[in-house]
Amino acid sequence: MKRPLSHLLAATTALLPIAMTVLVATPAHAQFGGIVYDPTNYSQNILTAARTLEQINNQIRQLQNQATSLVNEARNLTTLPLNILQPLQQQIQQTQTLLRQAQRMAYDVQQIETQFGAQYKNIDLTASQRAMVTGAEDRWKTSVAAFEDALKVQAGAVANIDGARGAVTSLVTASQSATGALQAAQAGNQLLASQSQQLADLTAVVAAQGRAQALDSASAAAAKAQAREQLRRFLAPGRGYVPASAQMFRN
Repeated sequence: MKRPLSHLLAATTALLPIAMTVLVATPAHAQFGGIVYDPTNYSQNILTAARTLEQINNQIRQLQNQATSLVNEARNLTTLPLNILQPLQQQIQQTQTLLRQAQRMAYDVQQIETQFGAQYKNIDLTASQRAMVTGAEDRWKTSVAAFEDALKVQAGAVANIDGARGAVTSLVTASQSATGALQAAQAGNQLLASQSQQLADLTAVVAAQGRAQALDSASAAAAKAQAREQLRRFLAPGRGYVPASAQMFRN
């Protein structure tokens, strides 16, 4: 009896490490009320749920970014409620009307060529004294009318300053409070249009002033040529003094 018992103990001692290895390698299972609990399966389920939650969060962030992008696009497409194009066009038309009202010699190339040639360039120095005086008077009237036209254009440009200043103030305010890129761009474009209108007024003033000075200079040049001719006629040799009898008293 001792020998079999010793052999059994030896065999049990030899099989114990193998049994422990099998127990460690095999997942542990527990049974609670008929439900088998697998720790490995549970951990995999938790990892899968975490990954699914992360994907949902990423999709939520993408939807939020898309919503923000759509809101920004809507703001960028919002038009500017302020439009000053019509007042600017009216101011330009007023300046053009003043230019079209130029007296005696209009802003037209063909008319200037004809009228200027007749009044200043090709004056008839062989005309009579009375005709020369009439021509000089016409040139003087043209010069005076040109200076009057220049003053009218200058007054119109000055009158447009208040409107331009109000428009610029409104546009700057609208630009600073713009909600999107389109409103800012439209405000900038209208500011450029306002500057263009002011440059148009300035161009008109310079043109009117230059016209008046040119006509006055041309009148002075024509007057010099006429004066030389009149002096030549005055100094031209004639019959001289011829004495004649004169009766001082009546009988």
